[in-house]
Amino acid sequence: MEIIKKTNAIRINNSGVCELSEYSFENKNMDLGIATLTGRYPDKGYCVNSACMELIYVLEGDGNLCFADKSVDFSAGDSLLIDKGEKYYWETDYCKVAMVCTPAWNVEQYKLVE
Repeated sequence: MEIIKKTNAIRINNSGVCELSEYSFENKNMDLGIATLTGRYPDKGYCVNSACMELIYVLEGDGNLCFADKSVDFSAGDSLLIDKGEKYYWETDYCKVAMVCTPAWNVEQYKLVE
């Protein structure tokens, strides 16, 4: 059993519109992030996780998750699954989401692409 208190979460500002609290456990099979977005992220192009699947639960707000070939509307209470290798970006005025990544997210596998 592991616990990470809110006060011990790692706070990251990915951009001017994306703030993240990262809960990284010793078990690298999965991790948890709580992100607050207040605009398009990334500001241009797409982001892609080459190794992680992301299970997302929308805690607050609404918006669109945009892929190369489609856009999905979401709002509080919805859940989304992003497969590894999918390119996407967020469009929102405000949302707060919980993201579980498996395997655990790491910066080496995360990329911003056109």
